[in-house]
Amino acid sequence: MLGVFSRNDRVRYPWLARLREGVVKTRLQLSGLFGGGKIDPEFFENLENALLESDAGVDATQFLLERLRTRALRVESAEQLKAELREILVELLAPLEQPLRIAGAKPYIIMIAGVNGAGKTTSIGKLARYFKSLGFTVLLAAGDTFRAAAREQLSAWGAKNGVPVVAQAGGDPGAVVFDAVAAARARGIDVVLADTAGRLPTQLHLMEEAKKIKRVIAKAEPGAPHQTWLVLDANTGQNALSQVRAFDDALGLTGIVLTKLDGTAKGGVVCAIALAQSKVALAQSGGARAQSKDPHQRPIPLCFLGVGEEIDDLRPFAAREFVSALLD
Repeated sequence: MLGVFSRNDRVRYPWLARLREGVVKTRLQLSGLFGGGKIDPEFFENLENALLESDAGVDATQFLLERLRTRALRVESAEQLKAELREILVELLAPLEQPLRIAGAKPYIIMIAGVNGAGKTTSIGKLARYFKSLGFTVLLAAGDTFRAAAREQLSAWGAKNGVPVVAQAGGDPGAVVFDAVAAARARGIDVVLADTAGRLPTQLHLMEEAKKIKRVIAKAEPGAPHQTWLVLDANTGQNALSQVRAFDDALGLTGIVLTKLDGTAKGGVVCAIALAQSKVALAQSGGARAQSKDPHQRPIPLCFLGVGEEIDDLRPFAAREFVSALLD
C-alpha cells in the first residue's frame, strides 16, 4: 500500500549500532571533551578543532560555537553543556529530516545522480531492498550505459533483490530509461529507480546528458521524475557542498543520499549541509538576507544515510538518531 514512511518504519537498534560505528572518529573526539573539566577558552578551542576535523567546515563550526557559548552562560558543567550541544545539533539537522511520500503516481520515478565512486549504483541496489521491504514493487533502470561494469553491478543488485532490471549494452541512456518507464507502467510497478552515468560537475557534456535523461523521463511519464536525488560520498568533506550546488543547478535536486559513513568518514559534513540548507530557507522566507550570501533555490532534504556495504546498510535520515550517534 502506498503511503508515508519515516524513521519509525525500521528496526532501530541494530541500525543505531551501525550508525555509531560509522561516525566513530567524531564521537571519540567529542566524548573526550565533555568528560569533565572547566568550560573555558581552552575547552572551546579544543571543541573548534574537533568540529573542524570532523568535516563540519568553518561556517558550521562557527555557527555551533556561537550558540554554544551563549548557552554556556547558564550551565555549570561540561556534561550539561553536552546536552545543550545535543539540542543545538538537533535543531540544525531537523529540517533535513523529511518523510518521503510515495503516493499519487504509479510508477513513482526516482532519478539518481552523482559523481563516479560516490556509491551511486550500490545505493540504488540498497534503495531497492528498502522499498521492497515496505511492500513496494520496484524496477531498476540501468541508465549508466557508458560503463559495462555499472550495468553488470545493477543487474547483480536486481538479482539479489529479486527485482527486474531494464538495461542494454552501449545504448542511449535516455532510451533505456524511457523503455524502463514503459515497462514499469505495463507491469504495474510502484517505484522505478533510474541510474545515470557518474559525472563530475565540471563535465558539462555529461551534465547535459543528465538533463536530457530528466526530459526523457518527463516525456515518458508526465510529472516525472517525482524525485531527483544526488548520491554524495561522506568522505568528500566540504567538496560535497559544491557538488550539491552544481547538480542542483543542472537537475533541480529534491533529495540527497549520503553514503560511506563506514568508520572512515567523520560525519560532520552533515552539519555543513544542514547550515547551507538553512540559509536557503532564510533567503526564501525573506529573513536574514545579510546572512544568506548564497541563496540557492530551496532546502534539499537528506533522505538516506549509508553506513556500509551490506544490503541493509541504508536507512532514512533521522536527526536525533544521528546526533545520538555523534555524541553518545
